[in-house]
Amino acid sequence: MVKGLSNSKQLVALTIAGFDPSSGAGVTADLKVFAAHGIYGLAAVTALTVQSTQGVRRVEPISPEILRQTLDCLAEDVEISGIKVGMLANDRVVDVVSGFLAESGIPAGRMVLDPIISSTSGRKLLLDEGLNRMKTALLPLVGWITPNVDELAILTETPVPGREDVPEAAARLAATYPALNIVVSGGHLDAPDDFLRTAGGVTRADGITRWFPGQRIQTTATHGTGCAFSSALLARLLAGDPPSEAVAAAKNYVSEAMKAAKPIGRGRGPLHHLYRLD
Repeated sequence: MVKGLSNSKQLVALTIAGFDPSSGAGVTADLKVFAAHGIYGLAAVTALTVQSTQGVRRVEPISPEILRQTLDCLAEDVEISGIKVGMLANDRVVDVVSGFLAESGIPAGRMVLDPIISSTSGRKLLLDEGLNRMKTALLPLVGWITPNVDELAILTETPVPGREDVPEAAARLAATYPALNIVVSGGHLDAPDDFLRTAGGVTRADGITRWFPGQRIQTTATHGTGCAFSSALLARLLAGDPPSEAVAAAKNYVSEAMKAAKPIGRGRGPLHHLYRLD
């Protein structure tokens, strides 16, 4: 268990995301992150994928009816502390997840969205109709979003070619969703620095901004870094960390899991989630 989390009450986190059979990303990777933080993880699968460390070959969305029944079944049985949302595939899945979140009673600050739009290998993982529904139905419900630079550009319909463009693009997103905490992961930048813009409030977008410096790690274990970061961020928020501390801890978790990883597969391998932070 990652140091710093209390054992006084068993926290339970739900991941709503796709299934990666190589377990580098998706629900199985999220569950590893939760376990490393001493959190019990639940999972609702939004889509099956045919993929390995070498890329995604096929995506098959889950029936919306099955997904909703799964979510309701879990919520009827277990007190869910927080929710991480990942791959959603299409508009019907987005609508099911949005409806569940709206009825869950879980505070927005305990809901983290990793807006997965396409895979690193170029496979589209969220259809255009689903992206539109994400903007209109889902983003107003969650308290946190963790786009990378490419996803931020798509969400804001604004090019984000470099580090200096990130704050302005984040401000544009905040202007539309002022209650949203925005963390832009910088893995695609020359220096892998992350950027945080905290929520300004329900009616204003003037949140606090901060950069988190990072160092490029020489490794092929980069599969699922976005999934791991968003799940670790949720874990730290559930532990009671304030925004800046939660982001810093999540970034450190991903960095250490990358450093600890051993080569698996012939492509971009998974992180190692079994180490302990001292």
